[in-house]
Amino acid sequence: MFRPNFAAILPPSLVAVTLCVLLTRSAHGVAARADAPAFDLQAMIAQAAPGDVIAVPPGTYAAPLLIDKSVTLEGNGAAILQGDGSGNVVHITAPGVTLRGFALRGTGLSLDREDAAVRVSAADVTVEDNQIDDALFGIYYENAPRGVIRGNTVVGMDLLESRRGDGLKLFYSADTLVEGNTLQETRDAIVWYSPGTIVRGNVMEHGRYGLHFMSTDNHIIENNVLRGNSVGIYLMYGSNYTVRNNLLADNRGPSGYGLGLKETNRATIEGNRFVNDRVGVYSDSSPLRPDAVVTFRNNLFAFNEIALVLLPNVRHNVYTENVFLENGEQLSIAGGGELAQNEWALDGRGNYWSDYHGFDGDGDAIGDMPYVSQSLYEDMAARHPELRLFQLSPAADAIDLAAKAFPIFAPRPLLEDPHPLTRPPALPPVSGMAPPPVALNLVVALLLLAAATVVLTLGLRSFMPRDTPSTLRTSIN
Repeated sequence: MFRPNFAAILPPSLVAVTLCVLLTRSAHGVAARADAPAFDLQAMIAQAAPGDVIAVPPGTYAAPLLIDKSVTLEGNGAAILQGDGSGNVVHITAPGVTLRGFALRGTGLSLDREDAAVRVSAADVTVEDNQIDDALFGIYYENAPRGVIRGNTVVGMDLLESRRGDGLKLFYSADTLVEGNTLQETRDAIVWYSPGTIVRGNVMEHGRYGLHFMSTDNHIIENNVLRGNSVGIYLMYGSNYTVRNNLLADNRGPSGYGLGLKETNRATIEGNRFVNDRVGVYSDSSPLRPDAVVTFRNNLFAFNEIALVLLPNVRHNVYTENVFLENGEQLSIAGGGELAQNEWALDGRGNYWSDYHGFDGDGDAIGDMPYVSQSLYEDMAARHPELRLFQLSPAADAIDLAAKAFPIFAPRPLLEDPHPLTRPPALPPVSGMAPPPVALNLVVALLLLAAATVVLTLGLRSFMPRDTPSTLRTSIN
């Protein structure tokens, strides 16, 4: 039974009032109500029994706070845990704790100590629906398996990117669910040695690596929005990844990758949108094992400077039913060389390429000629990156035109898709992308049609001789 010792934590004159308004005991927990903090929260935790629920009244409570019992703390969106700027705000060391509905602020500034708003060092801990502001590290699980991190907002400190901490860090914390969180202005959301983690429905913006996985296996990464980072997602030294239905947009920092893969085995990349990144996908030695495959299916690569940058050591990649739409370059081989042992079609279905110039004689939506990526300018730019200054310029077009006029200068093909699609395949919906404004597009099209009709009519009338019969003039009008 939970029996707080108010005499030990309140002045005697306040004990009677506090007993009347502060606590209402239920069969399984504690409910508290007050207009301002009237008790020592750390002492309340000390007196609680495992399994108790402590509903914390609105107000600001001094931290750091240690939660070393299996209790639930409810802030209800109106309780603030204010750190003293010298370390962690909350440290959870007991299993089965839930921390819900608080505002947290005031971490320390030590990258060596990794000062965090919430540090968790126990299993089965839930951290949800919290607002974390001005934090060095946001939420940090270490040796804390089977956690749930849901519905939190983390905003980092106003520091140089190199001085920031991670908005989320999982370290040796397997089988964790990371769902519905928003991270902004932090360094990374990083998952190290934490297999079996599911990352779903999060928004990671304006950081260095939106999501960074290292030396860890068996992950599902789905329905996330990774926007405005240097790298959207980076997968390094792991196996068995499913990356699906994510939006990876405007990732244009020093690296500028929507997705990076480094020695990644057995990955399925499907249904994602790579939009306006410097590079849609960068891949190095992925897969590393000769018996593994990386499959790209039903992804959209649109308006990127380069859709794919692959090192020549990339083997056993399969690309099918992807849409490559108006990218500056469709493919670049980093450092030169040739690609081998990759498949650009599966079961007779290749990819849609916006620069395909073939035809579809039998109407089956599959081109009758292979798509060949062969550009002298792209070949030169791969060996001399400084030439990318002229990308999409008349100079780049002139180089490719010269190569067509004088085939002796034509470079080797970078890829050949034997079954290119002549119509884009249907793609799954993705969070963060607005549906096409059909009604607005229809109105604009009608206005343009009306304007064209007026211009055409006026043009015909201006060229018509003065002696044109009036009946003809009337029919034009």
